[in-house]
Amino acid sequence: MHSFFSNQELQVKICGVKSAEDAIMAAQLGANALGFNFYPPSKRFVSLDTAIAILSRLPGTPLARIAVVVNPSSAEIRFILESHAFDAIQFHGDEAPEFCLKSGSQIWIKAVRIGDFDQDVKVIRSFATPYILLDSGTNAVYGGSGIPIDLSLAAQLVRALPEKRFLLAGGLRSENVREAALAVRPFAVDVASGVEHTPGRKDLSKMRAFIQATQSARANVSNLRN
Repeated sequence: MHSFFSNQELQVKICGVKSAEDAIMAAQLGANALGFNFYPPSKRFVSLDTAIAILSRLPGTPLARIAVVVNPSSAEIRFILESHAFDAIQFHGDEAPEFCLKSGSQIWIKAVRIGDFDQDVKVIRSFATPYILLDSGTNAVYGGSGIPIDLSLAAQLVRALPEKRFLLAGGLRSENVREAALAVRPFAVDVASGVEHTPGRKDLSKMRAFIQATQSARANVSNLRN
């Protein structure tokens, strides 16, 4: 298992990477994980071959490599796993708990679009993984919407489910990520649109500011968890 998933310090995941230049820049700035979007309708979509080619430009880097899928077929999952290029799969659609469990991925994340505490708790508990990504958005948008997440609700869910390790997404950017991390206390923050100048094209200054803001919150978040 990659250390990203067990590290006690607040981690940064940069999602929707489409180029080797952006991946290298994220690594140099101190990101802890990269997400590659394999959902064709997304503006951040990359093919499996493209993602593997990008990763080949990052030999020896400690970044976790995460394959992001939306309602995939079993065959798609098999192709990803057989590539041996990724540390985990992130299910970001309407996948059933049984499908995720039987996917064959040893480490997997389930994204949950939150909105109602009782229902969200029920949904989160139905997935047999410790790794849950809390996201905003609607049923018509699978991630990367830029819609701000309900921090109060997210914090309630984290407190109610201490057996889970949460990633936080949903409208995060450098100006609000510190506040969000301190309020929710996730193990990782996840950003796509908040560090872009166009969908899928990362902005150097925005990425640097986001990572620096997250790093500045690390000690405080760790202390609040303990």
